[in-house]
Amino acid sequence: MTRTGPTSDIDESALAVTSPKNKAAGLTAVAVSMRRSLEQMGLLRTSRSLARLNHHDGFDCPGCAWPEPLGHRRPAEFCENGAKAVAEEATLRTVTPEFFAEHSVAELATKSGFWLGQQGRLTHPMVLTPNATHYQPISWRDAYRLIADGLRALSSPDEAIFYTSGRTSNETAFLYQLLVRSFGTNNLPDCSNMCHESSGTALTAAIGIGKGSVSIDDLTKADLILIAGQNPGTNHPRMLSTLETAKRNGAKIIAINPLPEAGLKGFKDPQRLSGLLRGGTEIADEFLQIRIGGDMALFQGLGRLLFEAEDRAPGTVVDRAFVDAHCAGFAEYEAHMRAVDLDAVLEATGLTRTQLDETAAALIASERTITCWAMGLTQQRHAVATIEEATNLLLLRGMMGKPGAGVCPVRGHSNVQGDRTMGIFERMPDSFLDALDAEFAMSSPREHGLDTVDSIRAMRDGTAKIFMAMGGNFVSATPDTDVTEAALRNCALTVQVSTKLNRSHVVPGEVALILPTLGRSDLDLQDGTKQHVSVEDSMSMVHLSTGRLAPVSSDLRSEVAIVCQLATELFGPDHQVRWSEFEKDYDLIRDAISRVIPGCSDYNTRVRERNGFQLPHPPRDSREFVTATGKANFAVNELAWVPTPPGRLVLQTMRSHDQYNTTIYGLDDRYRGVKNGRQVVFVNAADIAELGFSDGDLVNIVSEWPTEGRVEERRVDGFRIVAYSTPRGNAAAYYPETNPLIPLDHVADKSNTPVSKAITVRLERAD
Repeated sequence: MTRTGPTSDIDESALAVTSPKNKAAGLTAVAVSMRRSLEQMGLLRTSRSLARLNHHDGFDCPGCAWPEPLGHRRPAEFCENGAKAVAEEATLRTVTPEFFAEHSVAELATKSGFWLGQQGRLTHPMVLTPNATHYQPISWRDAYRLIADGLRALSSPDEAIFYTSGRTSNETAFLYQLLVRSFGTNNLPDCSNMCHESSGTALTAAIGIGKGSVSIDDLTKADLILIAGQNPGTNHPRMLSTLETAKRNGAKIIAINPLPEAGLKGFKDPQRLSGLLRGGTEIADEFLQIRIGGDMALFQGLGRLLFEAEDRAPGTVVDRAFVDAHCAGFAEYEAHMRAVDLDAVLEATGLTRTQLDETAAALIASERTITCWAMGLTQQRHAVATIEEATNLLLLRGMMGKPGAGVCPVRGHSNVQGDRTMGIFERMPDSFLDALDAEFAMSSPREHGLDTVDSIRAMRDGTAKIFMAMGGNFVSATPDTDVTEAALRNCALTVQVSTKLNRSHVVPGEVALILPTLGRSDLDLQDGTKQHVSVEDSMSMVHLSTGRLAPVSSDLRSEVAIVCQLATELFGPDHQVRWSEFEKDYDLIRDAISRVIPGCSDYNTRVRERNGFQLPHPPRDSREFVTATGKANFAVNELAWVPTPPGRLVLQTMRSHDQYNTTIYGLDDRYRGVKNGRQVVFVNAADIAELGFSDGDLVNIVSEWPTEGRVEERRVDGFRIVAYSTPRGNAAAYYPETNPLIPLDHVADKSNTPVSKAITVRLERAD
């Protein structure tokens, strides 16, 4: 497969490379935030939106899921990329029916994701009919009828796929899964399947709940914070403020990552005079530049060193009281760790023995340790085992259920964790389905549904025929782009509920619908009454979000209204679920949630408190572990890592600083020194020379995937080599441009998450 990508509007020859930065934020971040906001929203909407962003009576950022502080909130409670996210959503630019009349689908398919997103907000429902070249307007009623007729015509409800983006509110997510299960399927893939599914799988097995156990307050109380496979400066910039506070309180921070990241080197807080006028705060005390996929080996090597330290000073390293009272499987874990080959650990990680010893010493000295991670860990073949090993170390030291200690998977999109809480999951437990059935006098399907990767396979193979996405950009978020696009085009009907134009709209089924919806910042009036939605952040806090801006079109409908109106068309007005009442009053949805979702009792009262409320977390709250053993479980895993074959590189895909998930804000990656382009591949200078290339050469990237006795190849063309500080044998490039390189079957064990952080590739000189 050969793919150059739809970039006819981007002049990659204008790409320029400068030295990477060693600090994040500062005055430049302020200037970029204001410039982008004013360009997209104008002065009035900029002032009205940013002043209320992440405040108690305002709306939640549509970007990342990092929590707001519980006490005082600063006037500008947002980061550079949060401001960009709001500017993208609250833009005054519009994509009208006239736009679609001017641009055919074939023409739009040649455009980059950046160009598509920059056109503005969708204003009217649109339909693409068989053999048509252009989308055309359609009424809401006819759109709902088209979907309902298609669903009723299926041979089985399981022939439909219902995808969810992490931006969707709790109320929408709850109703969406209710519609889907009322229809008769559990095919509810979501973006969690592609990011933190490995975290949920590992943590559920280890501690009985797939969520993090710490709060912002815990981070500021920690003695030691490990940050593995994560780039806070770009992906969760407000985390840097929390880490800065932790440093002032005496915390030691160790960064574990293949690439040096500006935010973990230094942070110039743009809301503090000292951050602007002085050099800022050095965040990471140590940087362990680990080889891609070597984290599991690191955690196992540390485990062996901790047991050796316990031998030297019995009773000082292993928290025997915690282990004996609250853990299972410790003896097997200890025996396995004592047999770990440290030479193999050093080979797998690329670290020195001194670095290993010093990290072990830091773990031993700390009374309060937190381990944070993101997709650098979760998108590996052995991701679940890696996270289990990180959790093992914390359990060994008793770092669970006490202030300043615990696990911290840093979730991505703003309500991706809330969507899962509300039932967006293809394998919800029977206890949830029992409660749902009791509340709505229904009978939920019990057979597990399809996750994201299996949904693509089903559409590819023709066993799924209708695809509906509640938000997101499915095509650009998923692996194996050519296969994914062919799978969607194989559908009889595709439905995209969206705020803006994206790549998924130009990869239609036989019939395709675009349904424009309100954004997080938009005022939502139902039956003349202002409505609120709620979201859950990365640390299990649930709070209200209320949009204030006038929608750019009177034809926009809220996600809640879209779900309710579609359900009424599909099931009829006499359905046992009160769809029309839910549409008019979101408090009624929250009342239903309070009776179905554990920990959500008295939802409407508690969510209106100043900080909202925190969902229960038994390991954090009372050191209770709801597992098969009734205890926290140590895991035993065979050591695995990702070796680099001769003449090849191991590639990881990643975001640029001008990007959030699949949304491209601009063409600059300021912190890495890239400007005016995206088709670059970062490679160690020694590897560049060894492979016979020079810095700046244009190359094609070819991935190699061994399968059934042969090697499958996928390729993307026209990438510029950039000499960069990466481990030997490793490389990095931006997604979604390099998503075509990731085979659909290249997935993590147990979680089925696409392995986007470990792809074997070779470089070929471009013509």
